[in-house]
Amino acid sequence: MYDSIIIGGGHAGVEAALSLAKMNKKTLLITGNLDKVASLPCNPSIGGPAKGVVVREIDALGGIQGKASDEGQIQMKLLNASKGPAVRAYRAQLDKVKYPKIVLRYLKQQEGLDLLEEFVDKLIIEDNEVKGVLLENGEKIFSKTVIITTGTYLRSAILRGLTKTESGPDGDKTTKGISGQLKEHGLEVIRLKTGTPMRLDKKTIDFSQFVVQPGDPEKYTFSHDPSYFNENAPKENCYLLHTTEETHNLIRNNLALSSMYSGIVEGVGPRYCPSIEDKIVKFSEQPRHQIFLEPESIYWDEVYVQGLSTSFPEDIQDKILKTIPGIANARVMKYGYAIEYDAINPLELNPNLETKKIKNLFCAGQINGTSGYEEAAAQGLMAGINAGLKVSNEEPFILKRDEAYIGVMIDDLVTKGIDDPYRLLTSRAEYRLFIRNDNADLRLTEYGYKFGVVSDKEYEMFNNKKAKFEELINNVKEFYVMPNEENNEYLVNRDSARIFEKISLFNLLKRPEINKDDIKYFLGNKFDEDIYEQIEIQVKYEGYINKARKEAEKVLKLENKKIPNDVNYDHISNLSYEAREKLKRVLPKSIGQASRIMGVNATDISLLILYIESRRNINGF
Repeated sequence: MYDSIIIGGGHAGVEAALSLAKMNKKTLLITGNLDKVASLPCNPSIGGPAKGVVVREIDALGGIQGKASDEGQIQMKLLNASKGPAVRAYRAQLDKVKYPKIVLRYLKQQEGLDLLEEFVDKLIIEDNEVKGVLLENGEKIFSKTVIITTGTYLRSAILRGLTKTESGPDGDKTTKGISGQLKEHGLEVIRLKTGTPMRLDKKTIDFSQFVVQPGDPEKYTFSHDPSYFNENAPKENCYLLHTTEETHNLIRNNLALSSMYSGIVEGVGPRYCPSIEDKIVKFSEQPRHQIFLEPESIYWDEVYVQGLSTSFPEDIQDKILKTIPGIANARVMKYGYAIEYDAINPLELNPNLETKKIKNLFCAGQINGTSGYEEAAAQGLMAGINAGLKVSNEEPFILKRDEAYIGVMIDDLVTKGIDDPYRLLTSRAEYRLFIRNDNADLRLTEYGYKFGVVSDKEYEMFNNKKAKFEELINNVKEFYVMPNEENNEYLVNRDSARIFEKISLFNLLKRPEINKDDIKYFLGNKFDEDIYEQIEIQVKYEGYINKARKEAEKVLKLENKKIPNDVNYDHISNLSYEAREKLKRVLPKSIGQASRIMGVNATDISLLILYIESRRNINGF
């Protein structure tokens, strides 16, 4: 018997499988095609605002998405570099051919992990507890836990024009049995939709018409171990272009031929990644929309047309291209399409990503209503760790909102549910000044090592970094800049005010114009760049961070007020009807979580606290 079976080899599945195996749990990953593990069926990129921070968090916790991205990147950027550290994030263009091969290598090298190319027909469930899986060939495989990471493959259908075809992405086989079973056991199954644009032959594109979008020259890495970066990897450019008035008129005149506007779409599409049809309709005042051409691989000629996601029939897609200079004569290698699929309402999940109604069954990725490779990988990692902890009868691992974007995402999902595919945004994180791109390892590596997902080698590297950080911060605090002519001349050249008494380098660094380069000037350049960056951010934003920390501590008090599992919300007098129904649906674990449920107001929270405290008094607590 296995400790855990993972259904699906996408970004969620591989992280779940690897984390469990690293925790010394006997693990089986089942997927239809091992050559397509962690494939990139849509955008050939990893990272972006908030998402790039998640990849850093995955790496800090022992996951492999960041390492594989560093190996497979063909372009890397630091987004929002001119803005504050709370909104900075990495984004990489990946080689779509190379990346799955890199991930498969990690899977094959991992001890304690079995890989099986098969299709799961159904779950084996007895007395509302999962016991294993039934394969399409009739074989039964038993396990203590099961993690569903089926992505967009649950009863999926491809939509293009007025045609709907039963299929997974890129014509792959879809899975039918599981979502029906989940319904039978009382889980709310919902229908969602996403889409992808056409791919063009780069040999037929006139790139001279576009604005070149190169990567950054700096050596940026998602992983906190820079050795995964491929110095010799070729670097590719992206390109910026725009739709035209002719494009918009063509789309408006043919809306009835789009799957989205013809009435055949059942699923709800992503609010933050709309199709070109949606953009033209919902943002009709805009004279043009951005399009980015992104290379998919150095090994083939396909170019991804970001911004032209569509469900129009092929002939209309051809006509759209004719309206845009530079790609008017481009040859389409793959036409765009919409895809709809089954998912569950994430209110069906506990914060450890175990379903409330089926014991030992965990879900991760797009089945939970999310969108994006990064969100999926993060959920897979957390589901894997929690499945391993469940097997060992240990307490679940729940990240708080002030600890990680991963904590923000999971709390949003299990507390608020979704109306459309969830996308992680910087604005969702109220403590984004804590959970930055630069400090993911300082926040999370201790957890990863505690659960056995971070290796001894990685932990040693982390401790060495911490020691160097402590050494440098102490040096910055203890070093005093004297008010001599040489130092004042240096400061004036840095457009900084002269000093008339000695000042610690720590306090000097608080000046807006003084930065990490000045630390190097006074103390010498003997540490890695990320150490200097970390010092600069912590010193400059010390006041803001301390203020935000005090606010977070107030909220944390509510998180520490646990709600007993046997609370009967029908017994709480004067609770509003909406609050009562929402609390019964979500079953929050703490007062803090209850306070974030939409429809539960401050009065309801006060009544809930009074009820819990009165019960404790009656029972002698």
